[in-house]
Amino acid sequence: MSFDVAFAVRIVPLVLEGIWNTILVAILSFIGATLLGFLWEMLRRSHRLVRPIAQFIVDAIRSIPALVQIYFLFFVLPSYGIVLPALFVGVFGLSFYYSGYISEVFKAGIDAVPIGQSEAAKSLGLNRWDTVFFVVAPQMLRNIAAPLGAYSIGILKSTPLLAVIAVPEMLGSAFDVASDTYRYAEPMFVAGILFLILSLLAAALVASLERRLGLVTQSH
Repeated sequence: MSFDVAFAVRIVPLVLEGIWNTILVAILSFIGATLLGFLWEMLRRSHRLVRPIAQFIVDAIRSIPALVQIYFLFFVLPSYGIVLPALFVGVFGLSFYYSGYISEVFKAGIDAVPIGQSEAAKSLGLNRWDTVFFVVAPQMLRNIAAPLGAYSIGILKSTPLLAVIAVPEMLGSAFDVASDTYRYAEPMFVAGILFLILSLLAAALVASLERRLGLVTQSH
């Protein structure tokens, strides 16, 4: 079957119908993964009885493939009476999976802040959480900006995984076109090109934010 360029052009609007869900899932998942990742890292630095539990959770999250976690949430939980919407499962699944990796980013960023900063905050009477939020966090932002940006693009490129649970993102839209027309080459090609454009735009945005953050940090 030959590649039909005219057909590929005609189906671009149909595949684009999933772009907003793709962007929405990527943004919400990145926010969720960042918050959960920060929580895991704080728990790993908390009471000595909590640390091994938090470390086990992080290791488990990183060791189990994202697709397995998404399948568990969408296909296994209903067997126990827990039925969740596909979009929620998609966002939570990607947030949970990437939180394990982003917790390592926070670990590296916090470790890079000189220990003297925490000791100075302690000598001033700040508690643990005030030290984290008002002393350590502002200084680590510059250290973690680049890896956080890389993971945000990684989450964007992972959104096609949600096609298996019928979340209407771009690959899902491409599958719909393919199943209706029995032509797969053109829809997959269009979806690939659109993801390439989205990824390049996201990379440019991340680079711009990194430069601005660097300038802001240097000015202080």
